[in-house]
Parts: sequence; structure tokens; C-alpha cells
Amino acid sequence: MAKVRRVFVCRSCGTAQSRWLGKCPDCGAWDSLEETTVDPGAEQDAQRGIAAAVGHLAMQADGDDAPSTGGGGAVTLAEIAATGDGVRVDRLSGGIRELDRVLGGGLVVGSAVLIGGEPGIGKSTLLLQSAFAWARASKRVLYVSSEESAQQVGMRATRLASGDDSSGAMPEHLFILAETNLARIVEQARRVKPAVIVIDSVQMIYKPDVPAAPGSVTQLRRCCSDLVYLAKAAGIAIVLVGHVTKEGNLAGPRLLEHLVDCVLSFEGDRYHSHRVVRSAKNRFGTTLEIGLFEMTSRGLREVPEGAGVPAAMGADPRPGSVVCPVMTGTRCILVEVQALTATGFLGAAKRKSSGLDANRLAMLIAVLEQHAGLRLADRDVFASSVGGIRVNEPASDLGLLLAIAGAHYRRSLDGATAAVGEVGLGGEVRGVPQLEQRLRETARLGYKRIITPALHASERGVEKALKGVELLQVKTVGKAIELLG
Repeated sequence: MAKVRRVFVCRSCGTAQSRWLGKCPDCGAWDSLEETTVDPGAEQDAQRGIAAAVGHLAMQADGDDAPSTGGGGAVTLAEIAATGDGVRVDRLSGGIRELDRVLGGGLVVGSAVLIGGEPGIGKSTLLLQSAFAWARASKRVLYVSSEESAQQVGMRATRLASGDDSSGAMPEHLFILAETNLARIVEQARRVKPAVIVIDSVQMIYKPDVPAAPGSVTQLRRCCSDLVYLAKAAGIAIVLVGHVTKEGNLAGPRLLEHLVDCVLSFEGDRYHSHRVVRSAKNRFGTTLEIGLFEMTSRGLREVPEGAGVPAAMGADPRPGSVVCPVMTGTRCILVEVQALTATGFLGAAKRKSSGLDANRLAMLIAVLEQHAGLRLADRDVFASSVGGIRVNEPASDLGLLLAIAGAHYRRSLDGATAAVGEVGLGGEVRGVPQLEQRLRETARLGYKRIITPALHASERGVEKALKGVELLQVKTVGKAIELLG
């Protein structure tokens, strides 16, 4: 029999060391090695049990006498393209368009998705509503709750069902399982034969043969590996919920993010109603798209296409407030950027930002001092984006710069005015990509004046197409600041 070994596993990167070290030699994290034992014999026995259950699921899915393992010799790319196996991707679209947008068109069959977010942000609500949508599309869904009882999930389901258009009817294809043992979860999956498995959360799942506590590096690595193997072999889409650290990163080793096909983050301020689903990794789509939701008393509500700040909300000009159109994937969102300047101390002035890039904030303050003559060395500068939406695009530079200058001079832009443009270190206002789409969306929401960079010859047709909208073209930050009323 194989001898039981004692190893030390890093909780940050998941690598194993033969002895304890104060600093992980692979990722550089301090005091991150945890002692665990490895029994190769028990691991092989448990893997055989998982493989047997997965093989049975694969036979049921294929209808053959033997499961398809996906093995075999190497084939050419031309042969794969000829059969269509490398081109066709089967997706499950449940009707939640904002989530399908982030996933690239829907949940891919046989994929593994990891979603994380702060406690209380609404991860369980989002996934339970998604399970409702998949089940009503005649797809069997197994919702595994490792932190709550089946009765608690039922209470949330009753509240969510009363808020949608189904008159409170519960879907027949949605199964609830309150379990933490991975072997029992796989056995229930064999009996239910679901198309989607939702596990909330993976930190509480454990394997009995692994001598480690649930949530440890060893348990997370083994459980996630078996679940990904289950998804690939049986063609079941698996959605995992992960905890996050106080820094906002997914807890556990980064190995989890490398194993799964898609990593989603559910963001937002619990004191605001807006929620954002953002993709950090997606093997079947882009990572630029975001999904917008609003938290209500009856669950999450999708925000309509092209959501933003209507011009009517900015009818009363306020110093230090500028609306700017930002691109998130294929959609344009109008975000209000606010700034405030207060009396500070020379040499110890504060620069704080919320929802904005702190480095770009410091750069714009330097541009204002050098090229616009503003004295901000002894002023505390605070900036934020309204609504909890994170803005990192350089096209918001001009809006943030005008917000800082307006707060300093106590002057504001005229009503129904927006600004877009990138600011260079030389004080010039540069062009931005997809300018036509930004201008059309801004005009659609009722804005009459838009401060933009100087238009190129290929963009002159946009000015004629936008009837009733005045484009104020500026080349330098000095000309832009002169537009402050």
C-alpha cells in the first residue's frame, strides 16, 4: 500500500511543498502554507467511485453502451472543422438576457462557471432566479445548497416566484438538495440527470476521503477538479459559488480560476440597488460585456438596454458633476462622475476615488495644475462614479477633469450637457473609439450638447445625423474648461 505523505499546501496558489516555509517560493505569499496529508490509495478509490458515477451519467446522455471519454489520437484541425465539433457550441438560454450577454449568449453545455461576490450582494438570488429560468425552459436543474437548508431555499424561492410573471408557480424541473458531501451530490446527479447543477457554495463541499476541513486548499482543489471532470464527461453545466476575501478576490487558491471555463464577479454596493455582473475569464465569449441588474424587494430586475442617466435627471446644473458615455463591451452607458475639492494641507493633500482609477485621477490633477493653471497642491480632491458602476475607460478623462475644475471654480456645465474624450499629458483632448455610438446613445437619452474631441474627416457625418444636438469640439483642456458656465 502507498504510504501516507505529509505536505504543506499554499492557500494562495495551491502548490505543495515538502516542508513548511515562511514564504511560498512560487507566489511569494507569507505564512500561507497549510499542513495536510495525502493518501494516494484513498484518492484512487474515491476517483474510481466518481468515475463510475460519471460514466453512468455519460451513458445515459449518449444512449450508448459505453461512455464517450473524449480520448483518442490526435486529429487535424481541418477534420474537426469538417465535422463541426469545433464550431458548434450548444448553449442554454434561460431568458435572463443580462446574464446570457455576459456568458457570451448563454450557459455552454458541459462548462464550469465560478461566480464570486461579497456576502449579501445577491449571488444566491441571482442563481436561484437563473435556475427558475432554466427550469421553465424544460431543463432539469439541481440546486445544491451547502450553506442553507431546503426550507430556507424554499422561502427565498416563494418570494422570488411571487415577483415574476408566472403567478407564483414553481417550476417542475427544479430540484433542491441540501448536502455538503460530494459523493452524495454526484449520486443525486445520477438519479436526477440534470442539465445544470448549481452549487452554493463550493467552500462548504468536502470529500470524506480527504483528511482536511471543508474550505481548505486541499478540499477545494480536489472537489473542484472532480466537479469539472463531471461537467466535461457527462455534459452537465456546473455553476459554482465562491467566497471572496476582504480584498474582493475569490477565496482559495488561484487554481480554481484556472480549472473552470468562466469566472464571473457580482459587484455593487449593498447600500445601492444597482448590481453588475462582470466576466474576468470566459473561454466561450468576450470579457468586455457586463450585465446590469437592480435589486428590488422581489429579487433582481434586469436594467433595460442602454441604461444610463437621462437628461431630465441632470436638468439642474451642479458644480462638480458631469455625465459621460462609457463603453462596456457592446453597450454604452451614461455614468455621472462627481468630484469635490476641499481645503487640505500642502504636501499632505488627499486624493480619494470610488469607482474610478486612482492613477488616472492623480494624472488629471497634474494636467490641471500644469496646463490649466489650477492650484490643487493644497486641496483635497475626492471623485466617484454614481450608482456603483466602475469606470476605468480613458474616454471618461474629460468628464472627470471638468468635474474637478467645476468643483474648484464652483461652476457647472449647462443643463443636458455631456462630455467624452481622452486627456493626454500635454493637455490635449484625444479622440476615443466608437464615438458615433456614444453620441447616438447620448442624444437618445435627451442630451442637447456634447463636449467631444475634434472630429476626424470620417466622423463629420455624425454631426449631420444628430439633429438638434450641438457638438462642442475642443482640442485642449483649456478650451474645455472655458465651457464651464
